[in-house]
Amino acid sequence: MSQTCNLPEEANLWNVHEAYTIVATQRGARRDFQKKLAMKGVEVVEFDMLNPRDVMSYCYDRGYLSVLWECGGTLSAAAISARVIHKVYAFCAPKIIGGVTAPTPVGDLGMNQMTQAIDLIDVSYEQIDRDMLMSGFIQPIPDLSPVIPSADEIPSVDPEVSPYETNIISFYKTWDTFGAFSNFSPHPIDMPDEKGDCLTWPTVEHYYQAHKFVGVDNPQANDIVQEIKQARSPEEAARIGRTRQREFPELIRPDWESMKIDVMYRALKCKFSTYAHL
Repeated sequence: MSQTCNLPEEANLWNVHEAYTIVATQRGARRDFQKKLAMKGVEVVEFDMLNPRDVMSYCYDRGYLSVLWECGGTLSAAAISARVIHKVYAFCAPKIIGGVTAPTPVGDLGMNQMTQAIDLIDVSYEQIDRDMLMSGFIQPIPDLSPVIPSADEIPSVDPEVSPYETNIISFYKTWDTFGAFSNFSPHPIDMPDEKGDCLTWPTVEHYYQAHKFVGVDNPQANDIVQEIKQARSPEEAARIGRTRQREFPELIRPDWESMKIDVMYRALKCKFSTYAHL
């Protein structure tokens, strides 16, 4: 993000062979430089007024479910004020810096008293070399508790679970503030294959899309499974799985329609069992 597009002419960021780069800027900023970026394969998106909320809305429209903000104090304060930041990662180094001109990790939030400070919840700490990494979620978190349906409305797809337990909540295509419910959330899962060997899948979506082709006696189907498993993101895995399904319907496992709910359920159960804090 840069309002004036005051960015270096040469940077590793402009190498789009390894990762795609998008520059968000204010309309009309350095049009000649924008053309140079376009020639390098960089996409430039202009906003009438560049601000964190509009940028996040744009990312949402593009299908991005998780965005990491790495920025200075001015932009971090604007993003927090715009309520688009849900979780904070802060490094504390064993160093002291002082003075009125010393840089701060978060700019002016309009708070002058400790009673106005933003509290973090579900805080965790991790030592990395000589530094300490602290992470936590910003309050307030909206009430995301769904209504618990009656017992006769709860379908049981797991023989180990009684459908009449009132603490079981059914949900379909739901979402939460931090994306933990999503098939696309960045939580690897370990699942057994047909031989009983345990394999690690980057996300639930990787596992789900690949299992459209698992067990099919065809080398091309096996290649598609590996292609999906190696996808660099869940969005890419979903795109590959759906595209290959349209292109090669004959390679889809014959029991997919009857098994896909069970496949998804096993993957989600594994995720929530592995990551109990979710």
